[in-house]
Amino acid sequence: MSNQSRIEKRPSRRQFLRSSLGSGIALIGFPQIVPSSVLGLNGATAPSNRIAMGFIGTGNQGTNDMKAFLRDDRVQVVSVCDVNKRGPGYWNGKIAGRDPAKEVVEQFYGEKTAAGTYKGCATHRDFRDLLDRNDVDAVEIATPDHWHAIPTILAAKAGKDIYCQKPLALTVAEGRAMSQAVAKYGRVFQTGSQQRSDRRFRHACELVRNGRIGKLIEVECGLPGGRPDLGKNGHRKQPEPVPAGFDYDFWLGPAPLAPFAPARVGVNFRWIYDYSGGQLTDWGGHHPDIAQWGMGTSYTGPVAIKNAKGVWAGDELWNTATEYYFEAHYRSGVVLKISDKFKMGVRFKGSEGWVYVDRGKLDANPKSLIDEEFGRGEIRLAVSENHFRNFIDCVLSRDEPVAPIEQAHRSISICHLGNIAMLLGRDLRWNPEREEVVSDHVAQSMLNRPYRAPWILPS
Repeated sequence: MSNQSRIEKRPSRRQFLRSSLGSGIALIGFPQIVPSSVLGLNGATAPSNRIAMGFIGTGNQGTNDMKAFLRDDRVQVVSVCDVNKRGPGYWNGKIAGRDPAKEVVEQFYGEKTAAGTYKGCATHRDFRDLLDRNDVDAVEIATPDHWHAIPTILAAKAGKDIYCQKPLALTVAEGRAMSQAVAKYGRVFQTGSQQRSDRRFRHACELVRNGRIGKLIEVECGLPGGRPDLGKNGHRKQPEPVPAGFDYDFWLGPAPLAPFAPARVGVNFRWIYDYSGGQLTDWGGHHPDIAQWGMGTSYTGPVAIKNAKGVWAGDELWNTATEYYFEAHYRSGVVLKISDKFKMGVRFKGSEGWVYVDRGKLDANPKSLIDEEFGRGEIRLAVSENHFRNFIDCVLSRDEPVAPIEQAHRSISICHLGNIAMLLGRDLRWNPEREEVVSDHVAQSMLNRPYRAPWILPS
């Protein structure tokens, strides 16, 4: 039976709640003693009127994001999904997976009940089972990069709104397909580029967009280098037996077949080109995205990638760049330079001054720009003070969130092109309208990657 047919036959969560409460049927998984806040009294939002969310990928970032959504009274977490049932290999040796995530959810809601317990969060190994549920309104996708595209497209087809972690996609071709699917099915999509919900980044970009530093000439993006072993498994690079409860073949998914090793999965997937693009793409959804925002090029891109230089330290498993530098040249004449050698953050350089911004930092020349105010008729960017709440706001209003998918696609495409130019050791000419590398068939072929059967990129 197809995903679509299963979805159509299942009653919605809201319909089930209403009919069950109205007929006096006890709801399995709901506390027997229901406090007034759960019913929606005392000004609280009843579960039946909340945005029901499911979480695909409950390792590091996914679990942390889920905790943030739990704190929003407009959200009810009903389902979690991960190919790992429970295991180590995450940040600081943390144990994570679908069962620990379920425990977090049920403890959170249990503390709000008179009985102190709650059993209403489902678990899934296969994300398609979660997407089949009609009681899920929205999903977060916090999987490794090579597992962003397929769930996003299928979630859009299933009528779910989507919060997806950055970087948006593994390839330019995947990002384009994802953006088209979200537009086709009319879904709300927020990218986890949370710097767009920080007033310092917004203020810096508004200064640039309104000419406060004169004519923009150059932008520097400083990103991290190296290849940190965040999971403390860097020494375990040789093949080992797959741990019980971990569906490793599903974890690989469309990526090439490879033997299991602890240093391949968990937090360390990012240093392997089959699954990610290293520090460059990990942070490419942050500072280069802010550069695009401030340059006013969020719906386009450069026309050339030049002077690309990368360093890959010898390693039997990790093969992404540990050092990098490249330039993205725009039709306006502005040059965006991205490197691990620059100061962390974004520096906009203009004919009459500069502005620098990083997390918790804002500096400018002249200094008065830090407290600059804007008048009527000037360019103002979307205001969001909380990235997660902004997503839920837009799910309810159907407005565009602060980090929409098309802009995320354009931002990360710059870093994909940088990786390609470094790998090939040559400049690239880029047509941002057609999203094609000009007169370079090899580079053009690297905008996409083959999928391992039976996985395909949904149309």
